[in-house]
Amino acid sequence: MNSIPAPTIEYGTLAPLLVVFGAAVIGVLVEAFAPRYLRKAIHVPLTLLSLLGAFALVLVQVLRGQVSTTAAAMGAIAVDGPSLFIWGVILVLSFVCVLLINDEGHFVASAAAVPGSADEEEAETVTGGAGHTEVYPLVLFAVGGMLLFPASHDLLMMFVALEVMSLPLYLLCGLARRRRLLSQEASMKYFLLGAFSSAFFLYGTAMVYGYAGTVSLPGINQALAEGAALDPLLMIGLALLGVGLLFKIGAAPFQAWKPDVYQGAPTPITALMASGTLVAAVGAVLRVFWVGLGNLDWNWRPVIWVIAALTMVVGSVLAITQTEIKRMLAYSSIAHAGFLLVGVMATFGSAQQNAVSLKAILFYLAVYGITTVGAFAIVTLVRDPGGEAGHLSRWAGLGKRAPILAGVFAFFLLAFAGIPLTSGFFGKYAVFAAALNSGTQPGDSMGGWMAGLVVVGVVASAVAAFFYVRVIVLMFFSEPAADGPAIVVPSAGTVAVIAVALLVTVGVGLYPESMLSVANEAASSLFIR
Repeated sequence: MNSIPAPTIEYGTLAPLLVVFGAAVIGVLVEAFAPRYLRKAIHVPLTLLSLLGAFALVLVQVLRGQVSTTAAAMGAIAVDGPSLFIWGVILVLSFVCVLLINDEGHFVASAAAVPGSADEEEAETVTGGAGHTEVYPLVLFAVGGMLLFPASHDLLMMFVALEVMSLPLYLLCGLARRRRLLSQEASMKYFLLGAFSSAFFLYGTAMVYGYAGTVSLPGINQALAEGAALDPLLMIGLALLGVGLLFKIGAAPFQAWKPDVYQGAPTPITALMASGTLVAAVGAVLRVFWVGLGNLDWNWRPVIWVIAALTMVVGSVLAITQTEIKRMLAYSSIAHAGFLLVGVMATFGSAQQNAVSLKAILFYLAVYGITTVGAFAIVTLVRDPGGEAGHLSRWAGLGKRAPILAGVFAFFLLAFAGIPLTSGFFGKYAVFAAALNSGTQPGDSMGGWMAGLVVVGVVASAVAAFFYVRVIVLMFFSEPAADGPAIVVPSAGTVAVIAVALLVTVGVGLYPESMLSVANEAASSLFIR
């Protein structure tokens, strides 16, 4: 009888993943066996140290030149240069988000209790006002899924990563201490729409498997080079995969969930989703479209062109109509997803051109992610009696009441707008320049269309600058209300988050070469492409 060969697992290569998932499992055991009064004291250092340790392991692989040229775990996980760069970015973003999560007052004491009921009041009394400590292992599982998602080298592994990333976030969105009904509504909307998108992705995987006979991304790419490119199974599968992936980055017309979920979720979780989830999802889009569907780029690029243009326009225009700060930032995130899709489009030409495009996308993800976390950290500090001061009218005159806080927030908004001497300017410039350069490649039938897409992006950026500047004008050129919101004294963790975000935004805006060189090094080792 033939024996089944044992699988080959490269534990050293996968060590960052294993550390995060291992800490998540330990966190579950802590919830099961540790007394309530000790749980947070165990969870916080366990979570922070695991993220820090995973980041150190990523650095070790990079500094030792141990970037693999073959997929690990029997070909299921690609730990190449872009994966390691994205892992490092996600780990840094999740570390600073955990510092925000650690602040008191964000999470409810009992998620199962009806909002405003006696059960909820009793839970507050029993826990002494402390929130759910389950958030720490849930965050670790979500971060583990974020790490696995962009590194998945076959579609089934990517689906597993998608669910591991999404399921904890569905729960975390419903755990806000204040505005409980809004938080639960956000959680339910995210769950239902996320379940639909996962079903689309899985059905698309089945269709592509029916065409290619494999779910491996290199195998699909090879099947495209040898088979019929207009096969109905392939076309349907491509469309369904695109729906599942574009939903996660909030691209139009799949963006409707973002404003509601961002508004209702606890703000530290909103920061984690707006930064880490977007980074992971864009990495997965690159992995599927560049590695798996690289031989079909003449087919999917026109569709992505339309989606990128629509996403930039929808995000920028609808943000103008928003009167709630987190919803405005949600539409800003939608617009930035469109800018990133411009970089995804810039894939036609030589391997060198593709590396330039990938460098621009990686750079954009890093600088946008850290600025986003800093902006949401400031949102947590401006509060009304019922919770965070979400309505823009409550931010009037903030520059006179708290000039430093308002000044830092204004700088983050200018970075989102892409104003020179901020990291956001170089991020947009790198993506648009890569798109224009791609459009000049010989034989690219979409050369003129790429220039048109960049024009749409520039116009959308100008429109977006309006609503960013509107908030700045409101803060510094309006009189504060007599019953204006309170400015909470920030904890050491929140101060650290804002300081790091500010330093990176300013530092990269003045000296972008270091970050660009790291992104360029990472971009040179993408599998196949």
